[in-house]
Amino acid sequence: MHRLAKLDHQYVWHPFTQMRDWLRGEPLVITSGRGALLRDIQGREYLDANASIWTNLHGHNHPRLNAALRRQLNKIAHTSALGLANEPASLLAMRLVRSVNPAAVGPFKTGPSSESGRQRKGRHERRLRAEELCKVFYSDDGSTALEVALKMAYEFCRRTGRSRSPRFLSLQGAYHGDTVGAVSLGHIDLFHETYRGLLFRSDALMAPYCYRCPFNQAQPERADARQYRCCRWECVEQAKRSFQRQKKRSNPYAALVLEPLIQGAAGMIAQPEGWLKQIAELTRSEGALLIADEVMTGFGRTGDAFEDGTSGRLYACHREGTQPDLMALSKGITGGYLPLAATLSTATVFEVFLGEYEEFKTFFHGHSYTANPLGCATALASLDLLETQQSRNGRQRLERVLAEALTSLWRFPCIGDIRQVGLMAGIELVRNWRTREIIPLREKAGIRVCEAMARRGVLTRPIGNVIVLMPPYCMTARQVCQMVEILESAMAEVFGFSND
Repeated sequence: MHRLAKLDHQYVWHPFTQMRDWLRGEPLVITSGRGALLRDIQGREYLDANASIWTNLHGHNHPRLNAALRRQLNKIAHTSALGLANEPASLLAMRLVRSVNPAAVGPFKTGPSSESGRQRKGRHERRLRAEELCKVFYSDDGSTALEVALKMAYEFCRRTGRSRSPRFLSLQGAYHGDTVGAVSLGHIDLFHETYRGLLFRSDALMAPYCYRCPFNQAQPERADARQYRCCRWECVEQAKRSFQRQKKRSNPYAALVLEPLIQGAAGMIAQPEGWLKQIAELTRSEGALLIADEVMTGFGRTGDAFEDGTSGRLYACHREGTQPDLMALSKGITGGYLPLAATLSTATVFEVFLGEYEEFKTFFHGHSYTANPLGCATALASLDLLETQQSRNGRQRLERVLAEALTSLWRFPCIGDIRQVGLMAGIELVRNWRTREIIPLREKAGIRVCEAMARRGVLTRPIGNVIVLMPPYCMTARQVCQMVEILESAMAEVFGFSND
């Protein structure tokens, strides 16, 4: 075993990893990367098929991101955001606000309001149109971005008189991070049940999981279940009932928290077209805040192309013309280079925290590395890349190549569903596609397939029995086809059938 692997075994505790299993084998030690390729300590190369846990957008060792980081490093690495501003953070905040407010989403209210608190509360209860996201609060990662949004929403609802004890609604299978507040919004028992005694209670809304929806009357086909589903939007009706039940308790929901278009850790659960728009309109009609967790889905990951030929929408919400009251961003914000997160808020939320010093209306929350200049400078360079026509065209082309390559998987009987949204895909493994029979987790089917892929030079990580493919935007068409071909070979090995 290599010396570095031994040191890892001796000293490192890995996240979401059964360490007894980890200590039985020699770990893969990554030493370098370029583009979509990673290289280990033995000199072997691998395709980075999940963009280093969904963070790396433009590829490793990108010259423009490297240059931006070096330029900032020659100025200053970090300075506190408590009582001080810095250049990259100010510029990035402006760019983020511009990027999250496309005119096509709908009419926006801009600038601070002159209304009294009582008038603001009344307007909040009535409004059906989204406001502009105009304020940026920086933090460190996706969990903290959601924690910030949660605290803002909690105090907003208390101060506006909507609720003394704000209650939150999130989706079945929700995962929004690992800080205590974010975990409280989660509904994956495997991850969250252990900590139940630490958490506040939140309610679960039926997720639109078409492949396993009890209301979907369609028989299994060799296609994405969203395409052949047969239902009457019962999931939306369930949501309406949830809001009404809570309202009858004289404590209407403070906010609905969701990942727009696709739930990541739930198993890459892709939402059918139109669901997000209906749920957003319902949430607004009920006077609740809408919190969008775009940690995974932001920065072009859900695709750029629209039926009318327009492009350049970087956020999942905007693909269905919706705008949240609070939006959480992280993962790809720096192109996978440095930890950074941002929570964007409307003026309506921001204003309830304004007051005289002695009123103590301040948002009492912060982090030592908030608005880190190195991260913000790299994020600015990443946005520059994302907004070029070359990058937009490349993402659209790669999305089409991935969709075409994935069609070859339907010939395998272990494939139950293939869910693609933009440059994200979840391939659900089953015992029998005709019956949708689930493979017990103890058989580790997803893990064994990913291990077989690693032996063939492709790295990704499963979510239970769902294989995740989320390539960096720099991956070539040939590499995408290679990635899917290696998945085919790995499934043939694990399930014992021919790959002809």
